[in-house]
Parts: sequence; C-alpha cells; structure tokens
Amino acid sequence: MAGIVFFRTTMLQELVDFYVNDIGMYVWLEQEDCIILSQGNLLLGFCDREVPELEGMVTFFYPTKEDVDAMYDMLSHIATSQPVENEKYQIYQFFAEDPEGRALEFQAFLHQIEPIGF
Repeated sequence: MAGIVFFRTTMLQELVDFYVNDIGMYVWLEQEDCIILSQGNLLLGFCDREVPELEGMVTFFYPTKEDVDAMYDMLSHIATSQPVENEKYQIYQFFAEDPEGRALEFQAFLHQIEPIGF
C-alpha cells in the first residue's frame, strides 16, 4: 500500500520551489490546483486553498547523522533548533519550518530499522 499526505496551502508555488530546491523532492504529479511531490517513500500533496493547513509535522529521515548535519548546514536559516541526540527515541534530529510555517523535522535513527518499500 502507498499513500499521500495532503496539506491545504495559500503558497502553492513557493512551497513547491522550497520542497524541490531546498529539500530535494521532485514533482511527481501536477493537477489543476494540487501538486504532489515525491522523494523515496514519501508523497506530499499541496493544494491551493484559501486557508492553509499547518497542523502536524513533516518528518524526513536519513541514513546517517552526517546526512542530518548536511541538511542542517543547508537549512540553518530556517531551523528552530540545532541537531541533537534524542535518547528517548534513539534519534538524531533538528527542527525547522517551511515557508508557510509548517513544522519540519530532520532525523536519523541511531539504531537498526527495517527497510521500507512498497
């Protein structure tokens, strides 16, 4: 099974530019007022609406702490925290916000995880 997480937005093109150019996603499907982005096993959809949807958090995870540090170096200007180890969840993480104020998390698991696929 696959899925898509959709968000309402008032900044469709600016968000697409951010997620493609800054995060490294690509446009998977364009519709009249919705664009679906993809990277790995993550599909994010943004639909142009009058009221944005800002609840929740989008979490991107990477294979290593070094990958998280590289993302932090590129996104430190929008980061709301520095990378730290979270012992409770055994992850290495930092937080940021997208151009519309949506919460983002960038993390690496510090323990073995099962591979993900369709």
